[in-house]
Amino acid sequence: MSRAFVLSLVVAGIAMMMVYSYINGRESYYLNKYGNESSVVVAKVDIKELEMLDESKVNITKMPQQFLAPGHIKDIKEVFNTIATVPILKGEQITKPRITYPGARTGLSRQVSIGKRAFSILVDNSQAVSRLIKPGDRVDVVALIDYAGGKKDFLKAQTVLQDVLVLSTGLSMTNALPLVGIKGAEEVTKLNLNTYTDYTTVTLELDPFQVQKLIFMTNGGSRPYLSLRNNDDKQQVRIKGSKLYDVLGDDADEAKSFFASQAQKLKQQ
Repeated sequence: MSRAFVLSLVVAGIAMMMVYSYINGRESYYLNKYGNESSVVVAKVDIKELEMLDESKVNITKMPQQFLAPGHIKDIKEVFNTIATVPILKGEQITKPRITYPGARTGLSRQVSIGKRAFSILVDNSQAVSRLIKPGDRVDVVALIDYAGGKKDFLKAQTVLQDVLVLSTGLSMTNALPLVGIKGAEEVTKLNLNTYTDYTTVTLELDPFQVQKLIFMTNGGSRPYLSLRNNDDKQQVRIKGSKLYDVLGDDADEAKSFFASQAQKLKQQ
């Protein structure tokens, strides 16, 4: 073995010891400055407000103690089946103030705009576009108004409200996971929004005066019908109510004569 080779080995060994010593020194420096690394749960993807957390959305990573957020979570199982109370970006730490379990804080009241009210109406297939209406849709409310004691010539189909937001259909709400069978943090079932049509109520977002109108209308025996509109169509127009004569068209005169003769007979009795 040549002297030059031995010398190169010695120099390489010294260099490696210097590098190792430097790395250890820097590691000690950063440990003293930022603290030991600790496990922390972070978002694997962007998480929306009121979205349920599971293994596909969170991950475990290591982080110096000084960078750990207050209320950080170390065990990934602690966040399963919880709900994000605020949007959480990919890579951000999952903290206790940013999540909650399904309950009052994740209910419908969070979805109602300030100054508005949530009001539910009973519907069937004919009233709710075959129950194809979904949360987030916008509808018009139409009703057959009877203001003359059942006289057909005075019945009127009237568009009562226009461009109304649908907050929920049955258990399904806007901007929230529809949850059923909640018995605890580990027993949560999610509804399939694509096929969920098993509902008998639709909840609308209305102002207080509109709520009063619908209460008066429904308690007067008028059934509300929902007509679905394009979400981008915000135009509200004056729509004249439709009476029997509008439906009959050219035959309206015949109907008017019939009702006039009926009225005359009643007077003669």
